[in-house]
Amino acid sequence: MAREHRIMRTVRVRNDQVVGTLARLLAVISGAGGSVGGIKLLNDTLHAVVRDITVYAEDIAHMDHVIEAMRGNPGTHIVEIRDEVLELHQKGKIAIRSRYRIDSLSTLRRVYTPGVAEVCLKIAENPALARNFTITSHLIAIVTDGTAVLGLGDIGPLAGMPVMEGKAMLMETLVGLSGVPILLDTKDTDEIVETVANIALTFAAIQLEDISAPRCFEIERRLQERLDIPVMHDDQHGTAVVTTAALMVATRQTGTDLNEAVIGQIGLGAAGNAIGRMLMRLTGNPVFGADLSEDSRKRFQELGGKIAALPEIMARSDIVIATTGVQGLIKPEMVRKGQIILALSNPNPEIDPDEALAAGAAFAADGKSVNNVLGFPGIFRGIVDANAPRITDEMYLAAAQTLADMTPDGYLVPYPLDKKVHQAVARAVAEKAIEQGIARAEYVPYVD
Repeated sequence: MAREHRIMRTVRVRNDQVVGTLARLLAVISGAGGSVGGIKLLNDTLHAVVRDITVYAEDIAHMDHVIEAMRGNPGTHIVEIRDEVLELHQKGKIAIRSRYRIDSLSTLRRVYTPGVAEVCLKIAENPALARNFTITSHLIAIVTDGTAVLGLGDIGPLAGMPVMEGKAMLMETLVGLSGVPILLDTKDTDEIVETVANIALTFAAIQLEDISAPRCFEIERRLQERLDIPVMHDDQHGTAVVTTAALMVATRQTGTDLNEAVIGQIGLGAAGNAIGRMLMRLTGNPVFGADLSEDSRKRFQELGGKIAALPEIMARSDIVIATTGVQGLIKPEMVRKGQIILALSNPNPEIDPDEALAAGAAFAADGKSVNNVLGFPGIFRGIVDANAPRITDEMYLAAAQTLADMTPDGYLVPYPLDKKVHQAVARAVAEKAIEQGIARAEYVPYVD
């Protein structure tokens, strides 16, 4: 299994200074089914050698088995076991910092009383000035109720906080926006809408995150209707943008005409519904959809999609996208020669890309490549800089086209940490807002 799907521990060991101790230890790790990453020498004396060894295993139980095997190696003493992921999250990953040093009474009087009163009065007279004189201009609310966190499901808002912090880090790092996690301890749709609406004055935009379907559809719609700032459910539209970009690239590489291809969407939850909708908007053709939920099927039909069973989609479609969360749902014998298959469920796809290719697919990829980080930072940067009240379908398509255009030959999507990619997405979104006549500010491109 690829290391991206495995867990990792750094094991500090003290080995007796005896020839063969390290070699036996590495053999023990391999014999227990583990694998070794880096080995770092920390101390070497006449009697012992201390090293940090990075160990990979399939899951927690397997890691425990590997470590116990290491303990049994003659001459090896385990000093410490570190989980570097947990260490990175200690005390959280983000913080609010002052942009100015308060190192004198003069500065204090300007940033706080009495000087701040002048700014408050100006904003009271003209609320639009808050965009110039407060953090509101670049503050994004990242809102969750914790009901659909990653592939983990309903684990609650507090357990979802590490994801929200990660989103905030990416926004700040890639496009200079300040994301603020908002955890809502309620699943009630009315309460969520009211709460977000009541705090919206603080923010330039609202990013809804990890809220389960079908509630996510109504929550987003009602907030979009009520607020004068952009509201985007990233699990829907961010996923759809990056998936559409990936399909543009895949069809380019395989010589497939996206506008003529038969497209099947397996799984019509938040992501699948939005992907199907975007592809229908792009091509003007209906997309075939499959889902176990009658409500999901009905919702997709109302958008213009056609309902079909899994076998029919696999038999008829030139392009298959799967977002079901069901590992192994697509069997190799279902794959039709020449198909493009994006099995996007994480961490385990509906079919392994290598299996799909071996079965005759012309192109196959999984969710490791199609990552929302390529979408939401630039989309929010562009819409905030244009000071537009909403994000349109045309803006999402402009973002997808930009990502496809910036994808190097031989790749499915651009490098996700390339800031130039996110700046280009922001520009495309802002220019589309201007073209559609809904920008309320002169666009000044963000440059890091």
